[in-house]
Amino acid sequence: MEPDDKKVTNLTEPGSAEKRPVLALRRLWKAEIFYAVALLAFGMLALLAHWYSRFSWDATLQHWILDLQGPGFGEFMRLVSIPGNGPIPHILTVLTALLFLSLRLRSEAFSILMSAAGSGLVNTTLKILVGRPRPLVESGSISFSGNSFPSGHVTFFVCYFGFLFFVAYALLPRGSLTRRLVLLISLLPILLIGISRVYLTAHWPSDTLGSYLFGGVWLAFSLDMYRRWKARQS
Repeated sequence: MEPDDKKVTNLTEPGSAEKRPVLALRRLWKAEIFYAVALLAFGMLALLAHWYSRFSWDATLQHWILDLQGPGFGEFMRLVSIPGNGPIPHILTVLTALLFLSLRLRSEAFSILMSAAGSGLVNTTLKILVGRPRPLVESGSISFSGNSFPSGHVTFFVCYFGFLFFVAYALLPRGSLTRRLVLLISLLPILLIGISRVYLTAHWPSDTLGSYLFGGVWLAFSLDMYRRWKARQS
């Protein structure tokens, strides 16, 4: 009986209820600081990208990434980018939302649309406003059109796979093999897509950096809304 008594004592000890608003306020301040710092960094980078077609360190990093060689490495880099090509992001997002709906996960279905599709709309607007040209208009048999900053591929990967990572972390049983596999499969594309876009000469490294910043902010905003909707449902 002693362990149970201790639990009851800890739950009812004076001051525990008063600490909850303080902890919630601290989390809110941390979230606001993250938003502010990330948005400020992205805004400065976007402004500089509007003025300069590339930075000096862009060419250095690009050459370093282009020097990465190995059997089938180029094909692997192209394979990494496929989920972000053409209409594939839209198809993946809609199919994932429908899958969530079939599992009666309405908050997850709406949130994946907000995270992936919403970020795509904002990303397109940002590209027009910044108006930075591509590193190369044509590279081998692959041609790239449109503006370069920020990268739509990187933004989609962060917001789509990042949301799947969070849902798997929150909903799947802890310690299960399925959870570990889904977390790994969701994380790897996010880590590789930045290298892939630079290797394919579709973007400068600073383009991908800006996309990681913007995608991270939008994903955090989408997850915050997801938690609110989930809390209302419960």
